[in-house]
Amino acid sequence: MTAESTVPTPATPAGRPRDAGGHPAVSVMPPRGTAAGFRFPARRPPVRPESPLPLMAADGSAALLGALVLTGDRRGPLVVAGLLAGLVTASLLLVPHRPRPVAGVLDELPSVCGRIAVVWLALGALVAAYAPQQALTMRALLLGFAVQCAAGCAGRGLVHRRRRVRLLRRPRAALVVGPAPLARRVAAALLRHPACGVRPVGIVTEEPDGVDGLPVLTTGEEVERALIQNGVREVVVVHPSVRLRQGPLLRALDESGCAVREVDVDSPSPGSPERLAGFSCRLLFPGSGHPGGAGKRMLDVTVSAVLLLLVSPLLLVCAAVLRATGGPGVVFRQERIGRDGRPFTLLKFRTHRPVDAHEAATRWSVADERRMPWFCRFLRRTSLDELLQLWNVLRGDMSLVGPRPERPYFVAKFSQTYPGYAARHRMRTGITGLAQVHGLRGDTSIEDRARFDNAYIDNWSLWQDVCILLRTAATLVRPTGS
Repeated sequence: MTAESTVPTPATPAGRPRDAGGHPAVSVMPPRGTAAGFRFPARRPPVRPESPLPLMAADGSAALLGALVLTGDRRGPLVVAGLLAGLVTASLLLVPHRPRPVAGVLDELPSVCGRIAVVWLALGALVAAYAPQQALTMRALLLGFAVQCAAGCAGRGLVHRRRRVRLLRRPRAALVVGPAPLARRVAAALLRHPACGVRPVGIVTEEPDGVDGLPVLTTGEEVERALIQNGVREVVVVHPSVRLRQGPLLRALDESGCAVREVDVDSPSPGSPERLAGFSCRLLFPGSGHPGGAGKRMLDVTVSAVLLLLVSPLLLVCAAVLRATGGPGVVFRQERIGRDGRPFTLLKFRTHRPVDAHEAATRWSVADERRMPWFCRFLRRTSLDELLQLWNVLRGDMSLVGPRPERPYFVAKFSQTYPGYAARHRMRTGITGLAQVHGLRGDTSIEDRARFDNAYIDNWSLWQDVCILLRTAATLVRPTGS
């Protein structure tokens, strides 16, 4: 894919059509020809989430103001310092600081005041229990609580107001994806409510019917050009069927750094924490980018290190038997493709000796090779040949759970043939995965593997990793081969 530069939008000439929000209608000139599918656009850094630091600063300042009440009584400086530190720390830990798309400070007033009350009651109980002579009076508790609530609400109100002003001045460009009538309805609502901070610049639909004021994008090439020219960072999906028909497109938009949200047009969800122009919405790929993070890596390091220590005698026995039955060269090294398309060297016990490097790189499977020695067949059937990959996990090349890594030749081939296959590389590859515990090993459907792998990434959780590891351990007692 050739890189394209961002083209600034020229001044709007007289008579140029405008959209429902008063903004100039964005023009996306389709190139000559059409694209059969959507190509992944140039990788951009993901949208930076709202920083919690302004809310933390407001809450910390409010806690300090509330704590000034404690200095009015006769207490030693060390006691006052301890009370101040405890009050500020407890407030920062208990009061929510994650920015949410709320209308204002009144929406979070019950939660904030309730948690501040818990902080003051806990502080009073601890002081009364461990330092009765310094016990806080009821007047001090009520006054401190009132001062902190008032200061906290005022500070949070300023933070929310600055955020709303910023969104009004610099709304995020968005594409609306879905059937034309629904997409037009949602786009019009977003333009009528600029306070939501999202401004549609195009509609992506398979059924163009002349959407007034906004360009209609029907090919992947047009969508890619719209992303580049308009700096699109938001994607709004308006119908659940879009997830099925346009799954590769949505994953590609997510990979390009866009936040992909699905709005509920006909049946609002009362419990949904997010609203967009009055519509209930949710993030389709909450695990986008690089799902897992520190928790997944900690699980990988801990489990792989412990398992390497436990199975090291078994590894030595396997290596000795392979050396005795098959000669030198018991460790097989092969280039595989990992996260973000980066190659790494995968380790496993050698169970087959290819004729040459070309066969090693391009032959799909040798699991049924009759000339394979009995011990090699045993290793493959029990997956013991994969144990050396625990070292890859410890090094950080792989994870315990994730999509299985493949050779560069097959990655290029499958990425062109199967939609969504390239999206598997959003996460570290793994020794086992959701596809494997569903029987998709060896010579099985690549399309099914890609679907299961992407479902695992889209819905990733640490508990899901634990469940897959337990199911993998259970399959070891009834091996079916690789």
